[in-house]
Amino acid sequence: MKHAFKELLQALVIGAVVFLSVQVGIKNAMVEGSSMEPTLMDSERMLVNKLVYLRVDMQRFSSLIPFWQVEEQEYRYLFHSPGQGDVVILRYEKANPDKDLVKRVVAVPGQAIEVRHGVVYVDGDPLDEPYVPAKAASRDSMAPLTLGPDQYFVMGDNRAASYDSRSWGPLPAESIIGKAWVIYWPFSKMNVLETPEH
Repeated sequence: MKHAFKELLQALVIGAVVFLSVQVGIKNAMVEGSSMEPTLMDSERMLVNKLVYLRVDMQRFSSLIPFWQVEEQEYRYLFHSPGQGDVVILRYEKANPDKDLVKRVVAVPGQAIEVRHGVVYVDGDPLDEPYVPAKAASRDSMAPLTLGPDQYFVMGDNRAASYDSRSWGPLPAESIIGKAWVIYWPFSKMNVLETPEH
């Protein structure tokens, strides 16, 4: 009886650790609308990796370690920062304070971005965007803009039907929830979302 209780307790502890890890590190999301077509379609469901962009407040962290002091607030990514081409889930009050949105990162901190007749230029070079079909491209233009140290420029793949950084400006790093990782519904579309090479 004692042995069975011990095994049950171990199983419950392991189950709780796994459950908490999944709750902290993974988010379930549903695509709403057509702004990311054809990469993501309306009503598709996906898992979002929240840990990959985990930011650490170095000033707060240094307060836990004796003889180490960080004077100014500074954030560092535990794994890596969002990269150009990543599909991200975000919540930004200027875009929609009540809903998570899904967009693609087209420019990262320090880069200059410009849109000329629907073509995106980053640091003066046209961006190769195989994920934007010709029929979904828009013909709009946007004056050059250089991103600050914690700013990202995000757009939907369906440019003609996307409400994105072209309308509400650069996205602050803290508004990015995580990276779109796996489409799991419908089962026929199940796959891992890859970031294209730029």
